[in-house]
Amino acid sequence: MRVLIGGGTGFIGKALTHLLHSRGHEVTVVSRQPGAHRITWVCAYQKELLSSRLDTTYMLATAIAGATQPPQAWVLVTGTAYYQPSLTAEYDEDSPGGNFDFFSNLVSKWEAAAKIPGNDTRQVVVRSGVVLGRGGGAISHMLLPFRLGLGGPIGSGQQFFPWIHIEDLSGILVHAIEKNHVKGILNGVSPASSTTNAEFAKALGTAVGRPALLPLPSPAVQAIFGQERSVMLLEGQKVIPRRTLASGYQYTFPELQAALKQAVS
Repeated sequence: MRVLIGGGTGFIGKALTHLLHSRGHEVTVVSRQPGAHRITWVCAYQKELLSSRLDTTYMLATAIAGATQPPQAWVLVTGTAYYQPSLTAEYDEDSPGGNFDFFSNLVSKWEAAAKIPGNDTRQVVVRSGVVLGRGGGAISHMLLPFRLGLGGPIGSGQQFFPWIHIEDLSGILVHAIEKNHVKGILNGVSPASSTTNAEFAKALGTAVGRPALLPLPSPAVQAIFGQERSVMLLEGQKVIPRRTLASGYQYTFPELQAALKQAVS
């Protein structure tokens, strides 16, 4: 297949591109910087077209809708911020959400901007959890303090921590591209959905061979990760990939310890 990737030069995009190439697909990346196998916007339109996720997504969806030969599949990656943080609730792909704070509304608007009328193009939305993997993602910010023995739970530590390894997120995206029966919402999270932040911290400490007993206060989290990422880390959700599993996707890293071992190696 010929695959166009928006955000293809980031952590997820690079992993996805590598996997697609390994499976024989041709990849073109949408990027602000020119290069081989890239589409670059004219500078005069950069601000208007790339100012936000919503504008870029809507532009691509509009182009697909108006194409004389539309693509077979249109796959969007959003986030589990769609679901309301809770210490008790359990969410699958059919659970409500998307209307309780800034970030949930952003996901709702993002997914709405991607919708294409008609059935000519198969549409899939993958709501991703925190992405783990070597060389990027959340782990890149956590490794130094944990390796110094300064790691520990984030905030209360009781919040759920919906996570996924980068190889599985890439795998789910390729699965969605290649398999014609895959449609609608998929939760891009590990099946180990009951992981709390405290359990994650303990597992990461074990992976690097250090204790993980020092909690990271909420203000420090916001300073390190910024507002958007800190919300994902401080306010978790128990998210289950029910439809992802039912679609036939088989996880490479379904368990946390193996995922972290690879990510820190």
